[in-house]
Amino acid sequence: MKKTKTIDNLIKENEELHARLTESEETLDAICKGEVDAIVISGTKGEQVYSISSAETPYRTFLEEMHEGAITLTLEGLILYCNKRFATLINQPVERVTGSYFNSLISSDGRSEFDKLLAQMTVERDDVLIVSLNNSIYLKLAFRLLPPDIEGGNCILIATDITEIKKKENELLELQYLLEKKLGIIERLRMELICNKIDDQAEKTRLVNTNKKLVKEIARHKLIEAEMNQTQKLKPNTELKMVL
Repeated sequence: MKKTKTIDNLIKENEELHARLTESEETLDAICKGEVDAIVISGTKGEQVYSISSAETPYRTFLEEMHEGAITLTLEGLILYCNKRFATLINQPVERVTGSYFNSLISSDGRSEFDKLLAQMTVERDDVLIVSLNNSIYLKLAFRLLPPDIEGGNCILIATDITEIKKKENELLELQYLLEKKLGIIERLRMELICNKIDDQAEKTRLVNTNKKLVKEIARHKLIEAEMNQTQKLKPNTELKMVL
């Protein structure tokens, strides 16, 4: 009886092993065909998810080869990940960037605004901020808070180098300043010319009025002189009559 039970157990165990082998072969076949993105394994630490490298590789390759810098950081500003492009932008190795705080890369006048924006991040909101780094590079940062089911509490940044654009903008601002300065000088000269013209016109008007007064005064003197001449001519006749 004991021998028969042992054979039955072996047959049962063989069937279980065969079923597990079939399941494993089907899983391996699905993995090889790219039909599986991740595997869930139960262990002492509970269920753990392991990504299949073939599913992850295209996205990682995209992040590493993209022209913009890509950064993952906590809401406290601690950098958890950065791609090679961002490390190149700040001229530091990836290993040194990871584990540092992002605001330590920003020039002192822009750190408070960066920290304030980071503290106000929500899943529903996207933000953009232009910052100047300590190495004089200008970056346009696009912020996005990750959903709770995907590393919730962490933020991703896409950093675009706009140094050349900012340089051109500064050159245009400098040119605008010089133009405004020259326009100010021209405006002052124009006002001086207008004032001088007004003064000349006032002087001309004064001279005209003075000339008119002189003409009137000359005319008055001539009239007085004519009257005196007339009086002088009449005086001898009057004396003559008195003698007779």
